[in-house]
Amino acid sequence: MGANSALTAKFGSGDVKVGVIGLGYVGLPLARAFIEKGVSVLGFDVDPAKVAKLREGRSYIGHIDSQVVAAMRAKGFDATTDFGRLDEPDAILICVPTPLSESRDPDLGYVEASARAIAARLRPGQLVVLESTTYPGTTRDVVLPILAESGLRPGEDFLLAYSPEREDPGNPDFSAPTIPKVVGGLDEASREAAVALYSRIVVSVVPVSTVEVAEACKILENTYRAVNIALVNELKVLYDRMGVDVWEVIAAAKTKPFGFQAFYPGPGLGGHCIPIDPFYLTWVARKHGLATRFIELAGEINTSMPAYVVGRIADALNDLGKPVRGSKVTILGMAYKKDVDDPRESPGFELMELLMHKGAEVDYNDPHIPTLPPMRKYPDLNMSSRELTPEYVRSRDVLLIVTDHSAYDWPGLVAEAALIVDTRGALRGLSGGRAKIVRA
Repeated sequence: MGANSALTAKFGSGDVKVGVIGLGYVGLPLARAFIEKGVSVLGFDVDPAKVAKLREGRSYIGHIDSQVVAAMRAKGFDATTDFGRLDEPDAILICVPTPLSESRDPDLGYVEASARAIAARLRPGQLVVLESTTYPGTTRDVVLPILAESGLRPGEDFLLAYSPEREDPGNPDFSAPTIPKVVGGLDEASREAAVALYSRIVVSVVPVSTVEVAEACKILENTYRAVNIALVNELKVLYDRMGVDVWEVIAAAKTKPFGFQAFYPGPGLGGHCIPIDPFYLTWVARKHGLATRFIELAGEINTSMPAYVVGRIADALNDLGKPVRGSKVTILGMAYKKDVDDPRESPGFELMELLMHKGAEVDYNDPHIPTLPPMRKYPDLNMSSRELTPEYVRSRDVLLIVTDHSAYDWPGLVAEAALIVDTRGALRGLSGGRAKIVRA
């Protein structure tokens, strides 16, 4: 235990090298936070194109400027695709995706591959922290056995902890250093070492008793959002039928200074957390013989929203004497949230697919995504963002607002478009243009 105490003191001093596996929207800001506190960072990623850009001091994430990456490089940040170098860092932080399989079961393939790569190079004195969102039990039941194949003893030769990422891409008010960090360790020594490490970079660390508590904390945070979004999505459908503006209702309700938090409806859930994490919890609940009916109902409501939006588009076109088949539809915004360039799990892809299946001619515009990247479910779309010239806008039958980026000129679009279907409340209060505006 004396050796572990010395290691904890070492992490607290900052005289360590940190390895970050996965240099995406979570891993790269985390690496930046350590570098800016004088901690050496070696980043690992399987994508050689990303690594090449980073080593040239260039960014591939919209809300992180290339100047930031260049400054990181100047302070000692390095990136590699060589996982044989995993014995170099003192602490290894796993920030890889945890998607769902086609059957909506947890896909831990990236986590398991990372753990195997670490196990192949694991040396005494290293701390491994899983940051990827997952179900309670993953660190102990999945990651630990793989690391133990190295022959090293957990809690003695190496330390293991879980600390959920809380990154909110594009949020100017919160970044990795300003968000409290929850930390759970496999044992006391692991927790203390991880707390000491993260205390170097974040405003506060919240230690919890076990890795399972830390894992469950993250699932709770995102399930809370998913359930409340489902509530307002259901109310949106009801209030639209009643002729009541749900956006005005929410604006009025949030003036209450207690007992209410505003959540907003949309065309479906997007991003790497909220559409996925609750299903991790329902999966593990089934393993324990329980049903999470509340969560599953929320999932049903949220996943039904793209079909509801397409139905609203069909009704709006029908009112104009037009069928969906052959109509020219432009989706505004393919990112999953406002003012970011991240399209993961964006409802725009399902909306595009549903409209195409109905025979519509579908384009998109997104000022942050010039071309659509290959996605797990949609690998072959191969489309580029269309310029919203007045002539182009007038030529389209429908503009569908999926993401309400600040860059959009809403009055200009209302002036030129024939029909706009608004899923984000972006056009509230606008009138006097050419467009017929339909809420969806």
